[in-house]
Amino acid sequence: MSDRGILSSLRYLFADFIGEDGDTPPFLPEGLPEPVMAAASDAIHLLIDYQGTSYAELYVHRLRRFVGKQGVDDAMLTDIARLMAVRMAYEDPIRIAQLKLAELDPASGKPAKPAVDIRKFRLAELIGVLPAVISEYVLDALDWAGWSNKRVSIRFSTASRLGIRRLKIEAGLRRWRLFSVRYAKERVWVERWLHMIDRSLTKQPRAASAIVQTATMIESYGDVYRQGLADWNAIIDGLVKPTFDGVLALHDLGSAVTEARAVAMPDPRQSALKRKIAEIRARASAESNAA
Repeated sequence: MSDRGILSSLRYLFADFIGEDGDTPPFLPEGLPEPVMAAASDAIHLLIDYQGTSYAELYVHRLRRFVGKQGVDDAMLTDIARLMAVRMAYEDPIRIAQLKLAELDPASGKPAKPAVDIRKFRLAELIGVLPAVISEYVLDALDWAGWSNKRVSIRFSTASRLGIRRLKIEAGLRRWRLFSVRYAKERVWVERWLHMIDRSLTKQPRAASAIVQTATMIESYGDVYRQGLADWNAIIDGLVKPTFDGVLALHDLGSAVTEARAVAMPDPRQSALKRKIAEIRARASAESNAA
């Protein structure tokens, strides 16, 4: 991630923490094409609900990089606007509590239909939503004990006053989210994704749309999230970055990314994906040698 991206993230993080988070939503980026405005506006309101106004400002700052950029048409910019918002509003226990509370009637504070939602998390995921200054020591202890991947069932309930009170406590951790281990990882991922899009526009413009769409590989939480993130990194590190660095001669990177994604499956060993990446690399090398 660039120094500029780190500084921007920290600026908005501290604005949220110390309370400099006004009620006025940020303006859409200047020059934003009209067809993109709806997606960007929806994203801003989503992120204000998710984390606050300063977090939505960070989104606008990131989106602004691609407004008017050569090679970025309205469709691609819409996809960037939409997919970036989805990733910035990543699913964690805090978010699940927020969404459950949103089911309550604003007037009565009671749910229209009381429900209990049980989710399974790894212990490391639960600890990862706490501030890094606390969670890093606990995560080290979990790793030492071999408990990081231990599954824990968490109840998110609107069926009782106690359950609702617990949801409010969990949702209240939002204030600390931007200091968490999970947020640090998500921040790095978003910046790297944007960086790869930017490099593609310079190195292989035809592949840019495929790079944008790789964001859909990462979703949810738990094993689904871990698998998607691992597969994304395998494709970026095995095909995309080497091509941009001039190490791998892939003349149609977009097709190669699509081909690799087609074989990705829920497999922690990534056997099929690793074979396909090796096959694509070998093919590219053979074509380069024959040229």
